[in-house]
Amino acid sequence: MRAAMEAEAVASELCSGHGRAYLDGLVVDGKPVCECNTCFGGPDCSLFSPDCAADVDSGNPLFLEPFWMQNAASSAVLVSGWHRMGYSYNNQNSISKELEKYIRKLHSVVGNAVTEKRFIVFGAGSTQLLNAAVHALALDNSTSPAGVVATFPFYPAYKTQTNFFRSTDYKFLGDTSLCKNVSDASMNIIEFVTSPNNPDGQLMKAVVQGDNAKAIYDHAYFWPHFTAIPAPADEDLMIFTLSKFTGHAGTRFGWALVKDEIVYERMATYVDINSFSVSHDTQLVALKLLKAVLEGKGREIFDFAFGTMRNRWETLSEALSVSNRFSIQEIEPRYCSFFNQVRGPSPAYAWLKCERDKDEDCYTVLKTAGIIGRSGTVFGSGSRYVRLSLIKTQDDFDLLIRKIKTLVSNEDGFKTM
Repeated sequence: MRAAMEAEAVASELCSGHGRAYLDGLVVDGKPVCECNTCFGGPDCSLFSPDCAADVDSGNPLFLEPFWMQNAASSAVLVSGWHRMGYSYNNQNSISKELEKYIRKLHSVVGNAVTEKRFIVFGAGSTQLLNAAVHALALDNSTSPAGVVATFPFYPAYKTQTNFFRSTDYKFLGDTSLCKNVSDASMNIIEFVTSPNNPDGQLMKAVVQGDNAKAIYDHAYFWPHFTAIPAPADEDLMIFTLSKFTGHAGTRFGWALVKDEIVYERMATYVDINSFSVSHDTQLVALKLLKAVLEGKGREIFDFAFGTMRNRWETLSEALSVSNRFSIQEIEPRYCSFFNQVRGPSPAYAWLKCERDKDEDCYTVLKTAGIIGRSGTVFGSGSRYVRLSLIKTQDDFDLLIRKIKTLVSNEDGFKTM
Protein backbone atom coordinates (compact mmCIF):
# COMPACT_ATOMS: atom_id res chain seq x y z
CA MET A 1 0.00 0.00 0.00
CA ARG A 2 2.82 2.39 0.83
CA ALA A 3 4.54 1.66 -2.50
CA ALA A 4 1.28 2.29 -4.37
CA MET A 5 0.74 5.56 -2.53
CA GLU A 6 4.25 6.73 -3.42
CA ALA A 7 3.69 5.89 -7.07
CA GLU A 8 0.31 7.66 -7.13
CA ALA A 9 1.79 10.75 -5.50
CA VAL A 10 4.38 11.05 -8.25
CA ALA A 11 1.83 10.32 -10.98
CA SER A 12 -0.33 13.17 -9.72
CA GLU A 13 2.36 15.66 -10.81
CA LEU A 14 0.92 16.58 -14.21
CA CYS A 15 3.81 18.82 -15.32
CA SER A 16 1.38 20.75 -17.56
CA GLY A 17 1.22 17.80 -19.92
CA HIS A 18 4.69 18.65 -21.25
CA GLY A 19 6.80 16.51 -18.95
CA ARG A 20 6.76 13.76 -16.34
CA ALA A 21 7.78 13.17 -12.73
CA TYR A 22 9.28 9.80 -11.82
CA LEU A 23 9.75 7.71 -8.68
CA ASP A 24 13.52 7.74 -9.21
CA GLY A 25 13.66 11.43 -10.17
CA LEU A 26 14.95 14.36 -8.17
CA VAL A 27 13.00 15.48 -5.10
CA VAL A 28 13.12 19.10 -3.91
CA ASP A 29 11.38 20.25 -0.74
CA GLY A 30 9.60 16.92 -0.56
CA LYS A 31 8.11 17.20 -4.07
CA PRO A 32 9.18 15.26 -7.19
CA VAL A 33 10.75 17.45 -9.87
CA CYS A 34 9.19 17.54 -13.34
CA GLU A 35 11.42 16.38 -16.19
CA CYS A 36 10.30 18.49 -19.14
CA ASN A 37 9.93 17.58 -22.79
CA THR A 38 12.28 19.22 -25.28
CA CYS A 39 11.70 22.99 -25.60
CA PHE A 40 9.65 23.18 -22.39
CA GLY A 41 10.87 24.38 -19.00
CA GLY A 42 9.89 25.86 -15.65
CA PRO A 43 8.87 24.07 -12.44
CA ASP A 44 5.76 22.61 -14.12
CA CYS A 45 7.09 22.48 -17.73
CA SER A 46 4.64 25.18 -18.83
CA LEU A 47 7.23 27.51 -20.37
CA PHE A 48 7.72 26.96 -24.12
CA SER A 49 10.85 28.20 -25.89
CA PRO A 50 9.66 29.24 -29.39
CA ASP A 51 13.18 29.48 -30.82
CA CYS A 52 14.06 25.96 -29.70
CA ALA A 53 15.06 23.44 -32.38
CA ALA A 54 12.88 20.44 -33.19
CA ASP A 55 15.08 17.53 -32.08
CA VAL A 56 13.97 14.48 -34.09
CA ASP A 57 17.29 12.67 -34.10
CA SER A 58 16.77 9.74 -31.74
CA GLY A 59 14.43 6.76 -32.00
CA ASN A 60 13.05 7.30 -28.49
CA PRO A 61 9.57 5.68 -28.74
CA LEU A 62 7.71 8.03 -26.40
CA PHE A 63 4.69 8.22 -28.72
CA LEU A 64 3.34 5.23 -26.76
CA GLU A 65 3.53 6.97 -23.38
CA PRO A 66 -0.12 8.20 -23.51
CA PHE A 67 -1.31 4.65 -24.11
CA TRP A 68 0.36 3.38 -20.96
CA MET A 69 -0.91 6.32 -18.93
CA GLN A 70 -4.40 5.35 -20.06
CA ASN A 71 -3.68 1.75 -19.04
CA ALA A 72 -1.83 2.44 -15.81
CA ALA A 73 -3.68 -0.13 -13.72
CA SER A 74 -3.22 -3.11 -16.04
CA SER A 75 0.48 -2.39 -16.61
CA ALA A 76 1.58 -1.47 -13.07
CA VAL A 77 3.86 -3.88 -11.24
CA LEU A 78 5.19 -3.95 -7.68
CA VAL A 79 8.73 -5.30 -7.32
CA SER A 80 9.19 -6.53 -3.76
CA GLY A 81 12.53 -6.02 -2.09
CA TRP A 82 12.99 -9.79 -1.96
CA HIS A 83 11.92 -10.52 -5.54
CA ARG A 84 14.15 -13.24 -7.08
CA MET A 85 17.36 -12.22 -5.36
CA GLY A 86 19.28 -15.22 -6.70
CA TYR A 87 21.06 -15.55 -10.04
CA SER A 88 18.62 -18.02 -11.58
CA TYR A 89 15.06 -19.32 -11.50
CA ASN A 90 14.15 -22.53 -9.66
CA ASN A 91 14.88 -24.64 -12.72
CA GLN A 92 18.41 -23.19 -12.77
CA ASN A 93 17.49 -21.39 -15.97
CA SER A 94 18.19 -17.71 -16.54
CA ILE A 95 14.94 -16.94 -18.33
CA SER A 96 11.35 -16.80 -17.13
CA LYS A 97 9.41 -19.67 -18.68
CA GLU A 98 6.19 -17.73 -18.15
CA LEU A 99 7.59 -14.81 -20.13
CA GLU A 100 8.76 -17.18 -22.88
CA LYS A 101 5.22 -18.59 -23.03
CA TYR A 102 3.73 -15.11 -23.41
CA ILE A 103 6.22 -14.18 -26.14
CA ARG A 104 5.10 -17.19 -28.16
CA LYS A 105 1.46 -16.27 -27.53
CA LEU A 106 2.15 -12.68 -28.58
CA HIS A 107 3.60 -13.67 -31.96
CA SER A 108 0.71 -16.06 -32.52
CA VAL A 109 -1.85 -13.31 -31.87
CA VAL A 110 -0.06 -10.66 -33.95
CA GLY A 111 0.90 -13.13 -36.67
CA ASN A 112 4.31 -11.54 -37.28
CA ALA A 113 6.63 -14.49 -36.55
CA VAL A 114 6.70 -18.27 -36.48
CA THR A 115 7.75 -19.56 -33.05
CA GLU A 116 7.18 -23.30 -33.53
CA LYS A 117 10.43 -25.29 -33.40
CA ARG A 118 12.31 -22.14 -32.36
CA PHE A 119 14.55 -21.60 -29.35
CA ILE A 120 14.31 -18.24 -27.55
CA VAL A 121 17.24 -16.20 -26.24
CA PHE A 122 16.71 -13.15 -24.03
CA GLY A 123 19.02 -10.15 -24.18
CA ALA A 124 19.54 -6.62 -22.86
CA GLY A 125 17.51 -5.11 -25.67
CA SER A 126 18.07 -6.22 -29.24
CA THR A 127 21.45 -4.44 -29.12
CA GLN A 128 23.12 -7.20 -27.12
CA LEU A 129 21.54 -9.90 -29.27
CA LEU A 130 22.79 -8.40 -32.54
CA ASN A 131 26.41 -9.06 -31.68
CA ALA A 132 25.54 -12.34 -29.96
CA ALA A 133 24.12 -13.48 -33.30
CA VAL A 134 27.20 -12.35 -35.25
CA HIS A 135 29.41 -14.18 -32.75
CA ALA A 136 27.34 -17.35 -33.01
CA LEU A 137 27.25 -17.44 -36.81
CA ALA A 138 30.92 -16.50 -37.23
CA LEU A 139 32.08 -19.60 -35.36
CA ASP A 140 31.11 -21.90 -38.23
CA ASN A 141 34.09 -23.43 -40.03
CA SER A 142 35.92 -20.96 -42.25
CA THR A 143 39.52 -20.28 -43.20
CA SER A 144 39.08 -16.52 -42.72
CA PRO A 145 37.04 -14.12 -40.55
CA ALA A 146 33.38 -13.89 -41.50
CA GLY A 147 32.37 -10.78 -43.41
CA VAL A 148 29.47 -8.75 -41.97
CA VAL A 149 27.35 -6.79 -44.46
CA ALA A 150 24.08 -4.87 -44.74
CA THR A 151 22.22 -3.21 -47.58
CA PHE A 152 22.59 0.57 -47.50
CA PRO A 153 21.00 2.60 -46.00
CA PHE A 154 21.45 0.51 -42.86
CA TYR A 155 21.16 0.78 -39.09
CA PRO A 156 24.60 2.08 -38.01
CA ALA A 157 24.88 -0.08 -34.87
CA TYR A 158 25.73 -3.07 -37.10
CA LYS A 159 28.97 -1.42 -38.17
CA THR A 160 29.66 0.28 -34.82
CA GLN A 161 29.35 -2.92 -32.78
CA THR A 162 31.21 -5.14 -35.22
CA ASN A 163 34.16 -2.73 -35.34
CA PHE A 164 34.09 -2.01 -31.60
CA PHE A 165 34.59 -5.63 -30.50
CA ARG A 166 37.51 -6.14 -32.92
CA SER A 167 37.00 -9.87 -33.03
CA THR A 168 39.31 -12.13 -35.02
CA ASP A 169 36.23 -14.13 -36.04
CA TYR A 170 34.45 -11.44 -38.06
CA LYS A 171 34.84 -8.01 -39.64
CA PHE A 172 32.51 -5.43 -41.13
CA LEU A 173 32.79 -5.24 -44.92
CA GLY A 174 30.04 -2.73 -45.80
CA ASP A 175 27.25 -2.87 -48.37
CA THR A 176 25.93 -6.21 -49.64
CA SER A 177 27.04 -5.23 -53.15
CA LEU A 178 30.65 -5.70 -52.05
CA CYS A 179 30.08 -9.44 -51.68
CA LYS A 180 30.40 -9.77 -55.44
CA ASN A 181 34.01 -8.69 -55.09
CA VAL A 182 34.98 -10.96 -52.20
CA SER A 183 37.98 -12.96 -53.44
CA ASP A 184 37.84 -15.62 -50.70
CA ALA A 185 35.13 -18.05 -51.82
CA SER A 186 35.31 -19.86 -48.47
CA MET A 187 34.50 -16.73 -46.43
CA ASN A 188 31.26 -16.85 -44.48
CA ILE A 189 29.06 -13.82 -45.11
CA ILE A 190 26.74 -12.65 -42.32
CA GLU A 191 24.06 -10.28 -43.58
CA PHE A 192 22.00 -7.99 -41.38
CA VAL A 193 18.50 -7.63 -42.79
CA THR A 194 16.42 -4.92 -41.13
CA SER A 195 12.75 -5.37 -41.99
CA PRO A 196 11.14 -2.91 -41.95
CA ASN A 197 14.34 -1.05 -42.68
CA ASN A 198 15.74 1.65 -40.45
CA PRO A 199 15.78 4.39 -41.80
CA ASP A 200 13.39 4.11 -44.77
CA GLY A 201 10.70 1.68 -43.52
CA GLN A 202 10.87 -0.72 -46.49
CA LEU A 203 10.28 -4.45 -46.01
CA MET A 204 13.54 -6.21 -46.86
CA LYS A 205 14.85 -9.66 -47.78
CA ALA A 206 18.35 -11.10 -47.69
CA VAL A 207 20.44 -10.23 -50.76
CA VAL A 208 23.42 -12.56 -50.33
CA GLN A 209 22.72 -16.16 -51.29
CA GLY A 210 24.76 -19.36 -51.22
CA ASP A 211 26.08 -22.02 -48.87
CA ASN A 212 28.28 -19.53 -47.01
CA ALA A 213 25.58 -16.88 -46.60
CA LYS A 214 23.80 -16.44 -43.25
CA ALA A 215 21.20 -13.81 -42.37
CA ILE A 216 20.26 -12.07 -39.14
CA TYR A 217 16.76 -10.60 -39.43
CA ASP A 218 16.34 -7.53 -37.24
CA HIS A 219 12.57 -7.23 -36.87
CA ALA A 220 12.57 -4.41 -34.31
CA TYR A 221 9.90 -2.56 -36.31
CA PHE A 222 7.93 -5.56 -37.61
CA TRP A 223 4.78 -4.66 -35.68
CA PRO A 224 1.40 -3.35 -36.90
CA HIS A 225 2.38 0.13 -35.58
CA PHE A 226 4.94 0.61 -38.31
CA THR A 227 4.17 -1.72 -41.19
CA ALA A 228 1.63 -4.01 -42.74
CA ILE A 229 2.19 -7.63 -41.64
CA PRO A 230 1.82 -9.59 -44.91
CA ALA A 231 2.64 -12.96 -43.30
CA PRO A 232 4.50 -14.36 -40.28
CA ALA A 233 8.28 -14.01 -40.56
CA ASP A 234 9.83 -17.46 -40.83
CA GLU A 235 13.60 -16.91 -40.97
CA ASP A 236 16.25 -18.96 -39.18
CA LEU A 237 17.33 -16.13 -36.85
CA MET A 238 14.97 -13.29 -35.96
CA ILE A 239 15.48 -10.56 -33.36
CA PHE A 240 12.74 -8.49 -31.68
CA THR A 241 12.78 -5.82 -29.00
CA LEU A 242 10.37 -4.51 -26.38
CA SER A 243 11.58 -0.99 -27.17
CA LYS A 244 9.77 -0.55 -30.48
CA PHE A 245 6.88 -2.86 -29.56
CA THR A 246 5.60 -1.37 -26.28
CA GLY A 247 7.81 1.73 -26.27
CA HIS A 248 9.76 0.69 -23.15
CA ALA A 249 13.25 1.41 -24.48
CA GLY A 250 14.68 1.95 -21.00
CA THR A 251 13.61 -1.51 -19.82
CA ARG A 252 16.30 -2.98 -22.11
CA PHE A 253 14.69 -6.25 -23.13
CA GLY A 254 14.88 -8.12 -26.42
CA TRP A 255 14.56 -11.67 -27.64
CA ALA A 256 15.75 -13.81 -30.52
CA LEU A 257 13.88 -16.66 -32.20
CA VAL A 258 16.48 -19.20 -33.36
CA LYS A 259 15.91 -22.33 -35.41
CA ASP A 260 19.35 -23.97 -35.12
CA GLU A 261 20.12 -25.38 -31.66
CA ILE A 262 23.88 -24.89 -31.96
CA VAL A 263 23.45 -21.22 -32.88
CA TYR A 264 20.99 -20.85 -30.00
CA GLU A 265 23.47 -22.34 -27.52
CA ARG A 266 26.25 -20.05 -28.73
CA MET A 267 24.04 -16.99 -28.37
CA ALA A 268 22.87 -18.04 -24.91
CA THR A 269 26.49 -18.56 -23.84
CA TYR A 270 27.44 -15.14 -25.19
CA VAL A 271 24.69 -13.43 -23.15
CA ASP A 272 25.58 -15.47 -20.07
CA ILE A 273 29.27 -14.53 -20.23
CA ASN A 274 28.59 -10.93 -21.25
CA SER A 275 25.98 -9.99 -18.61
CA PHE A 276 25.10 -13.15 -16.66
CA SER A 277 21.58 -13.21 -18.14
CA VAL A 278 18.87 -10.54 -18.19
CA SER A 279 17.71 -8.87 -14.98
CA HIS A 280 14.85 -10.69 -13.26
CA ASP A 281 13.22 -7.32 -12.59
CA THR A 282 13.34 -6.55 -16.32
CA GLN A 283 11.75 -9.89 -17.14
CA LEU A 284 9.00 -9.25 -14.59
CA VAL A 285 8.19 -5.85 -16.13
CA ALA A 286 8.21 -7.34 -19.65
CA LEU A 287 5.85 -10.12 -18.54
CA LYS A 288 3.41 -7.62 -17.01
CA LEU A 289 3.44 -5.50 -20.16
CA LEU A 290 2.79 -8.49 -22.43
CA LYS A 291 -0.10 -9.58 -20.22
CA ALA A 292 -1.56 -6.08 -20.46
CA VAL A 293 -1.14 -6.05 -24.25
CA LEU A 294 -2.81 -9.42 -24.73
CA GLU A 295 -5.94 -8.41 -22.84
CA GLY A 296 -8.66 -8.11 -25.46
CA LYS A 297 -6.60 -10.07 -28.04
CA GLY A 298 -3.96 -7.36 -28.34
CA ARG A 299 -6.01 -4.96 -30.44
CA GLU A 300 -5.98 -1.93 -28.17
CA ILE A 301 -2.29 -1.06 -28.28
CA PHE A 302 -2.04 -1.64 -32.03
CA ASP A 303 -5.13 0.43 -32.78
CA PHE A 304 -3.67 3.28 -30.73
CA ALA A 305 -0.13 2.98 -32.08
CA PHE A 306 -1.07 2.54 -35.74
CA GLY A 307 -3.56 5.40 -35.55
CA THR A 308 -0.90 7.69 -34.07
CA MET A 309 1.81 6.75 -36.58
CA ARG A 310 -0.54 6.88 -39.58
CA ASN A 311 -1.73 10.36 -38.59
CA ARG A 312 1.82 11.59 -38.12
CA TRP A 313 2.88 10.24 -41.52
CA GLU A 314 -0.12 11.79 -43.25
CA THR A 315 0.45 15.13 -41.52
CA LEU A 316 4.11 15.23 -42.54
CA SER A 317 3.31 14.09 -46.09
CA GLU A 318 0.74 16.85 -46.47
CA ALA A 319 3.17 19.49 -45.17
CA LEU A 320 5.80 18.40 -47.71
CA SER A 321 3.39 17.91 -50.63
CA VAL A 322 3.73 21.58 -51.58
CA SER A 323 7.53 21.48 -51.53
CA ASN A 324 9.81 21.45 -54.56
CA ARG A 325 12.86 21.26 -52.33
CA PHE A 326 12.23 18.24 -50.10
CA SER A 327 10.80 14.75 -50.59
CA ILE A 328 10.27 11.67 -48.43
CA GLN A 329 10.24 7.96 -49.24
CA GLU A 330 7.29 6.29 -50.90
CA ILE A 331 5.82 3.22 -49.20
CA GLU A 332 3.12 1.35 -51.07
CA PRO A 333 -0.12 0.30 -49.31
CA ARG A 334 -0.11 -3.42 -48.49
CA TYR A 335 -2.44 -6.05 -47.15
CA CYS A 336 -2.01 -6.52 -43.39
CA SER A 337 -3.01 -9.90 -41.96
CA PHE A 338 -3.37 -8.42 -38.47
CA PHE A 339 -5.88 -5.72 -39.44
CA ASN A 340 -7.25 -7.94 -42.22
CA GLN A 341 -7.24 -5.13 -44.76
CA VAL A 342 -5.03 -3.14 -47.12
CA ARG A 343 -3.48 -0.31 -45.15
CA GLY A 344 -1.31 2.69 -45.84
CA PRO A 345 2.16 3.49 -44.50
CA SER A 346 2.94 4.39 -40.88
CA PRO A 347 6.76 4.23 -40.67
CA ALA A 348 8.82 5.09 -37.62
CA TYR A 349 11.02 7.48 -39.59
CA ALA A 350 10.84 9.84 -42.53
CA TRP A 351 13.77 9.42 -44.93
CA LEU A 352 13.93 12.97 -46.23
CA LYS A 353 15.90 14.02 -49.30
CA CYS A 354 17.08 17.50 -50.29
CA GLU A 355 16.29 17.71 -54.01
CA ARG A 356 18.09 20.93 -54.95
CA ASP A 357 21.61 20.63 -56.37
CA LYS A 358 22.96 23.26 -54.00
CA ASP A 359 21.60 21.46 -50.91
CA GLU A 360 24.30 18.78 -50.82
CA ASP A 361 24.48 18.79 -47.00
CA CYS A 362 20.84 18.23 -46.15
CA TYR A 363 21.55 17.85 -42.43
CA THR A 364 22.97 21.39 -42.27
CA VAL A 365 20.08 22.77 -44.35
CA LEU A 366 17.58 21.39 -41.83
CA LYS A 367 19.64 22.33 -38.78
CA THR A 368 19.81 25.92 -40.00
CA ALA A 369 16.00 25.84 -40.12
CA GLY A 370 15.79 24.54 -36.55
CA ILE A 371 15.36 20.83 -37.30
CA ILE A 372 17.85 18.31 -35.89
CA GLY A 373 17.70 15.00 -37.72
CA ARG A 374 20.28 12.27 -38.33
CA SER A 375 22.48 12.62 -41.39
CA GLY A 376 22.19 10.05 -44.16
CA THR A 377 25.95 9.54 -44.02
CA VAL A 378 25.48 7.79 -40.66
CA PHE A 379 23.43 5.14 -42.47
CA GLY A 380 25.98 4.69 -45.25
CA SER A 381 23.94 6.80 -47.62
CA GLY A 382 24.54 10.20 -49.22
CA SER A 383 24.58 13.55 -47.47
CA ARG A 384 21.42 14.58 -49.33
CA TYR A 385 19.42 12.37 -46.97
CA VAL A 386 18.35 12.93 -43.35
CA ARG A 387 16.36 10.65 -41.06
CA LEU A 388 13.58 12.33 -39.08
CA SER A 389 12.17 10.44 -36.10
CA LEU A 390 8.38 10.32 -35.93
CA ILE A 391 8.16 8.28 -32.72
CA LYS A 392 9.06 10.81 -30.04
CA THR A 393 6.57 12.82 -27.97
CA GLN A 394 3.62 14.68 -29.47
CA ASP A 395 5.39 17.91 -28.48
CA ASP A 396 8.41 16.88 -30.58
CA PHE A 397 6.26 16.00 -33.57
CA ASP A 398 4.16 19.17 -33.37
CA LEU A 399 7.31 21.31 -33.30
CA LEU A 400 8.75 19.38 -36.27
CA ILE A 401 5.63 20.09 -38.34
CA ARG A 402 5.73 23.75 -37.38
CA LYS A 403 9.36 24.03 -38.51
CA ILE A 404 8.71 22.07 -41.72
CA LYS A 405 5.79 24.30 -42.69
CA THR A 406 7.87 27.42 -42.10
CA LEU A 407 10.77 26.01 -44.11
CA VAL A 408 8.54 25.00 -47.02
CA SER A 409 6.64 28.30 -47.08
CA ASN A 410 9.94 30.14 -47.51
CA GLU A 411 10.83 28.21 -50.66
CA ASP A 412 11.11 30.09 -53.95
CA GLY A 413 8.15 29.04 -56.06
CA PHE A 414 6.75 26.45 -53.64
CA LYS A 415 3.60 24.69 -54.83
CA THR A 416 0.25 26.14 -53.84
CA MET A 417 -2.73 23.88 -53.29
